Amino acid sequence: MLAHDRQARIVRMVGERGVVAVSDLATAFDTSESTIRRDLDRLAHERRLVKVHGGAMALERAHLTRDLTLPDRYGLHAGEKDAICRLAATLVGPDDFVYLDAGSTVEALASLLAPTRAAFATNSVSTALVLAAKGLRTIVLGGELVDATKALSGPDTTEAIARYNFTLGFWGTNGVTAEAGFTVQDRGEAAVKSAALARCARPYVLADASKLGRRSLITYAPLEAATLVTAGDVPAQWRDREGVVVADGAGIGDNGPVDDD
Repeated sequence: MLAHDRQARIVRMVGERGVVAVSDLATAFDTSESTIRRDLDRLAHERRLVKVHGGAMALERAHLTRDLTLPDRYGLHAGEKDAICRLAATLVGPDDFVYLDAGSTVEALASLLAPTRAAFATNSVSTALVLAAKGLRTIVLGGELVDATKALSGPDTTEAIARYNFTLGFWGTNGVTAEAGFTVQDRGEAAVKSAALARCARPYVLADASKLGRRSLITYAPLEAATLVTAGDVPAQWRDREGVVVADGAGIGDNGPVDDD
């Protein structure tokens, strides 16, 4: 088997199982563990999976328990993120004061925003740069920079948030379940998300279907605290749930345009 074909099959196998040991991969592909380790080194470098002790983990699974870097996140479910963000962009009005959370999905939303006199506040350095490049009025909240996510966090960030009253806001999440609500893996990130959401009149959480039914370590808000905008292979129990909007590629919800009155 060619290395390229074996590596593609490794990615599929890890994606299906979530976590796979080196020994299991060596057996499955009838090759040595040293060859598998070289394959995993290459695939991790290409951001197609995450190496862990003794094996490999799917990026989506890793996102529930650790901070993936922004480049790791950018390629995950790009089509679904685009559909979600096209819908979310239609919600921004000219008189809004909008909070934008850190994360790849919300950053993708920033890149789709049209010129507007609306104002934006964010704890994401990378999102702030996107907004500024578009000529949008941007407030960058203070705090300690987290290198992996390019987000500002800590007490300085939550104190800055407490001064503002947002009319509209958009958040990301690592996982979402009916029981645990919206969850992330880091306490500092959860504290910032909770503080900002509490200051927002119309909060939306943006999450593709792969995050539905998955639970990360820390809840930052119950499910009913925000409208969930999702896309992709959304199970019926989520499509039928109040407060959930399923987006298509044209920025339209499953029951027509989102009513944001």
